[in-house]
Amino acid sequence: MDHLWLNYLKVHVAARIDRARNAPSRGASAVEWVIITAIIAGVAFALATLIKTLVEQQQADIEKFFGSGKE
Repeated sequence: MDHLWLNYLKVHVAARIDRARNAPSRGASAVEWVIITAIIAGVAFALATLIKTLVEQQQADIEKFFGSGKE
């Protein structure tokens, strides 16, 4: 008994495996995206920390100048 669908499946899987083996480094581009995203996230975190520090310093200066506002 000939299983035509089984032969089709074998050929289809073999073709997919061949394409995956011969594809031009798709995995490397995923790693590059992860690295780029990590760098951008690090820069964003550093900027947020810097802005927070500057705002807190300005807040302290204003409180010194005007007082704490609590009487």
